[in-house]
Amino acid sequence: MNKQFYIFLIFLTFCYSYVINAQDTDIQEIEIPVELQNVLTDYEMHWRAFNAEALAELFTEDGFILRPGREAVRGKDKIASAYKGSGGPLYLSAYAYEKSENIAFIVGGYRATEEGTDGGKFTLTLKKVDGVWKIFSDMDNGNSR
Repeated sequence: MNKQFYIFLIFLTFCYSYVINAQDTDIQEIEIPVELQNVLTDYEMHWRAFNAEALAELFTEDGFILRPGREAVRGKDKIASAYKGSGGPLYLSAYAYEKSENIAFIVGGYRATEEGTDGGKFTLTLKKVDGVWKIFSDMDNGNSR
């Protein structure tokens, strides 16, 4: 890993902790570049369709899912297995993002209804692979204690 990537991870950690500690503040959904929005839109579409295989295709070959209360999962095949049978209504909102030439992140929230309060939050770390933004890591947790 290069120095730029480590700096990026430190920045991502700062942004994520900011969102978690910003309870009851004015965190608003923002518009993000279309190529990053497409990742969110495709994620929503495949999750709603209970399509674990298509969802796993949004990830890099060595991608991660990091879910609360569960072991980390790495690799497209294991991600597809982990997501098998999962899905349902999903609406993703972006709160913040940053992007460089080949690495990006999105910090946001998710909910099960089109309108309303987010039920949880997420961070996506993205890598550009052959000109396409892919998810390297997906970390989420709910707002309930």
